[in-house]
Amino acid sequence: MPDTSSDRSPRRAADRLLPLAVGLFAIGVLAVIAIFLIPMVSDAHPGLWLYLVAMVATPGGLLLAIGFALWSGRRAR
Repeated sequence: MPDTSSDRSPRRAADRLLPLAVGLFAIGVLAVIAIFLIPMVSDAHPGLWLYLVAMVATPGGLLLAIGFALWSGRRAR
């Protein structure tokens, strides 16, 4: 019985981590921009959900990107 587990690269999960990190960070930055633009365009205040998205997505994307950099920088033994 051939071993099929060695066919996969151990860095497959890291390949999906960078686009996820960049996307999450971009969503957070767009939320921050929207927080500043909404009062300029209208007299309304930004919703609480927008603050929560900005508070979670921006640092979350940054942490995932740092995790990707650490994971992809490791040497194979």
